[in-house]
Amino acid sequence: MTTHTDSGRPPALASELTRFEALSLLKSVPMGRVVFTHDALPAIRPVNHLLIDDRIVIQTHTGAALLGPAQDGAVVAYEADALDPVTRTGWSVVVTGVARLVQDPAQQEGYATALVPWVAGPKDQMVGISIDIVTGYRIA
Repeated sequence: MTTHTDSGRPPALASELTRFEALSLLKSVPMGRVVFTHDALPAIRPVNHLLIDDRIVIQTHTGAALLGPAQDGAVVAYEADALDPVTRTGWSVVVTGVARLVQDPAQQEGYATALVPWVAGPKDQMVGISIDIVTGYRIA
């Protein structure tokens, strides 16, 4: 018996990505979502990113909710994907790591040059997320 989706197509198949494949796909897109804890509840923010110096780097503003966890070195997740609802294909990558404020002025300047914010306003804080656990799936 074959199970079909609402569109009449059989369900897509998912295959696990290697770490290298997952990070290559993550590097190929400019945006993702950072997941962290804020006031004891899960919080998710869409952000643009760089994958550089063996970490994910995002830029934010003073007062952003993410800065509290980053100052404390909290564990966060970062997710990015590219999914096509018509063909039901794509991929999804999740990185779990520790968020920390980027303190080095030279790194801050270099990241600020390379990472153009999508949202207007001052973005004077850089957060680096270590790439500790990487999982990903390709949907075909």
